[in-house]
Amino acid sequence: GQPMLLQRGEQVVVTQTLGGSVTVQTQMGYLVRISAEDSAALGLSGDGAEAISGGEGPFELDQVIAQLKNVFGPEIPINVVDLGLIYLCEAEPLADGTHRVEIKMSMTAPGCGMGDVLKEDARAAAQSVPGVSDVDVELVWDPPWGQDRMSAAARLQLGMF
Repeated sequence: GQPMLLQRGEQVVVTQTLGGSVTVQTQMGYLVRISAEDSAALGLSGDGAEAISGGEGPFELDQVIAQLKNVFGPEIPINVVDLGLIYLCEAEPLADGTHRVEIKMSMTAPGCGMGDVLKEDARAAAQSVPGVSDVDVELVWDPPWGQDRMSAAARLQLGMF
């Protein structure tokens, strides 16, 4: 993903409002991801403009997975967990009572330009969980991602049955 400046008043089509970010298509056909922080400028309300929040309470790894389900790429309306991009999600307790979370994830294609963006979104999602003090997210390419990694719900949503 390359930074792109949209001009005030430029006409765009909203293609996705999932996980806090918004994806729009410009008149030139470019897909542009707008962060949750900047999406208010579009005048949108509801799920697309809400920031990810991990809630309160003691640490639970299930909460990390739940927060990762709020991370979406700009083109496919399926979260990174159901899309099968999360290869590993583990937590290690630390001496101070907090946890370090390790995530290994992939992209649907090695040339995906959104890798760093989705990696940061995954880190922020995991960091939002109570009791998480450190998050390490690594992009991995082995094994290569394949459609067989998608959940049944994701395949159904994409009409792949």
